[in-house]
Amino acid sequence: MSESGERKSKIGISIGDVNGIGTEVIIKALFDQRITKLFTPVIYASNKVISFYKNRLDLEFHFLQATSINQTSSKKSNVINVWNEEVNIQPGEANSDGGKYAILSLKAAVEDLKSGKIDALVTAPINKDLMKGEGFDFPGHTEYLTRESGSDKSLMLLVHEDLRVGVGTGHIPVSEVASNLSKEKIDQKLTILMESLKNDFAINKPKVAILGLNPHAGEKGLLGSEDQEIILPVIDWWKDKGHLVFGPFPADGFFGTKQYKNYDGILAMYHDQGLIPFKTLAFDEGVNYTAGLSLIRTSPDHGTGYDIAGKNEASPDSFRNALYLALDIINRREETP
Repeated sequence: MSESGERKSKIGISIGDVNGIGTEVIIKALFDQRITKLFTPVIYASNKVISFYKNRLDLEFHFLQATSINQTSSKKSNVINVWNEEVNIQPGEANSDGGKYAILSLKAAVEDLKSGKIDALVTAPINKDLMKGEGFDFPGHTEYLTRESGSDKSLMLLVHEDLRVGVGTGHIPVSEVASNLSKEKIDQKLTILMESLKNDFAINKPKVAILGLNPHAGEKGLLGSEDQEIILPVIDWWKDKGHLVFGPFPADGFFGTKQYKNYDGILAMYHDQGLIPFKTLAFDEGVNYTAGLSLIRTSPDHGTGYDIAGKNEASPDSFRNALYLALDIINRREETP
């Protein structure tokens, strides 16, 4: 219970790659114990991994050890021991242990998330290649959480303050983007974006921009037909229904002239088209949110950071923002009738 007598939300945290910066940013984000007045943090890992990094960082990070969610305290940060064996932690080194323990942590956290024992999950960065070598057959967290939620539809949505960028196609090769776009796919992603803006971000009448696929949004067919034949009809259909949907915009000019400031949400056509400008604008503070699921999952918008792992150089801002966004979405969904 919180000081006001209301139930405090429990937010689970998966450890990610133990050789990356994940544990460091987790400890730094939770170091100020006042955070436990807002929610109950539950880290799925091993007290030995947490102790290794808190000693390396020379931080007096206090936490409660537990073997299950039932043993956690609402007044402290908690570590559920998913494994007990010693881990040969090698900060900055990409090895099989990084994949193995990331999977164990993630699966344990997702089980508690699915059963309602935690209210949301914040995932620390993983090395997808190493996890694939350990039997994790997914391109990333987004696809795994989508499957585990029992859905086949979700949207990768990058969030920083009033900037929200979704991607129409996720972790696929650029050579396959055009063939993966259809009116139905764009309509599906736009539907998820619209519903998330309303339900998760409390925007009653969202104004959304749709980016074009080709240079100059196809230049009226001169540089490709997809913008006119696939994207524009979806925009027109949504406009006819009374929604504030505009585009397709040439991506370079849209961000270069700061038009993004005029919209509540943006739908890019592929991964790098949306993530390059987003990370340029908000790299150390942005959050990756998996929209469209019954489960709530956020993450920092950066990777494992092997080059600075263990050096006490990683910023916790993105991870902290991921925790706060998860809490905001929990609260907004509880307020929705």
